[in-house]
Amino acid sequence: MNTRTFRITVRGVFDSLSDGQRAALLADADAHDVLRAAFTPEGTLTYDIAARPAFVFRFSDTGEKEEDILDATERAETAAETWLSERGYGFKNLRSSAEDLSQAPLSKRQRRAARSPEA
Repeated sequence: MNTRTFRITVRGVFDSLSDGQRAALLADADAHDVLRAAFTPEGTLTYDIAARPAFVFRFSDTGEKEEDILDATERAETAAETWLSERGYGFKNLRSSAEDLSQAPLSKRQRRAARSPEA
């Protein structure tokens, strides 16, 4: 059986942050810059609290069946909620999207490589 790779994005908005929480997020903002964004099993958080209270977690997960993407999405949402709750950050409007990379269209370079006689 083939292993499928899933990319899950969990988005939301910080809610009712105290001045101290906001200051802590601002102080740690460089570590959560969008330029450091990556899909990882443990999740990568990005935000720009100075611009808006929105955040994005990016997770990667795997499964063997197409239906496994539902469990992967649930695990990602739970991980995001846990991370926020453990730090006392309020949040709202949590929503997720997931992509099965085995179903993603090939890029132009990948199609060309697949047609190549050397492939």
